[in-house]
Amino acid sequence: MTLYTSFADKLELARHAAAQWLDRLVRHDHSKPFTVALSGGRIPKLLYEAMVALSQRSDFDNVHFFWGDERIVPSTDEESNFKLADLGLFQPLDVSPGQVHRVLTEHSESEAVQIAIDELKQFAESQVNGQPAIDLVFLGMGEDGHVASLFPDDTEAVGSQAVYRAVIGPKPPPRRITLGYPALAAAREVWVLASGEGKAEALRNSLAKDGDTPLARVLQSREQTEILTDFDV
Repeated sequence: MTLYTSFADKLELARHAAAQWLDRLVRHDHSKPFTVALSGGRIPKLLYEAMVALSQRSDFDNVHFFWGDERIVPSTDEESNFKLADLGLFQPLDVSPGQVHRVLTEHSESEAVQIAIDELKQFAESQVNGQPAIDLVFLGMGEDGHVASLFPDDTEAVGSQAVYRAVIGPKPPPRRITLGYPALAAAREVWVLASGEGKAEALRNSLAKDGDTPLARVLQSREQTEILTDFDV
């Protein structure tokens, strides 16, 4: 089942997502790790701003942060998804560095992939079909229907059981590390935050019964996924 909600604009979308995320954190048993995978793109900046306005440091006790994907750039680079979260969320809320599990892009790709997998498996409480069950995954969506760094022409990804894998994407910077389809299928919750009218056709294609976009594959692999947009389909 896909739950679809449209909002008047991207600010309303971000504020709703932040409020719902905070609700999950408040109700969570803080004696247990809560794992969340963050995304890149434009909406996360607004999401982080809304979260800082709504929450306090104690709401993030035992919350462990991972990434749906990361660009192979230095952690100080403007293209870094980690940097976006660090400036927008971790520093303002004084999140402990021990709770932040960035992709170590200064290592070789194979080392960075293995460390990311090991750390995620350490904190994800349970597994589904050998995959760590992340509590909440945030995904954006591109105009080609890609999510994380799972692109339409990446046929290897469809059959891969890797939790994380290194990929070469069609957009710069091309070298990336991404969660795979099985890890997204195993997550307890997946929220897709899609902003911009230019993505409406890709979302319609993804929601179709015979959809074959990366997002469609994610939707077809899960019992429930939430989609939040600032446009109608």
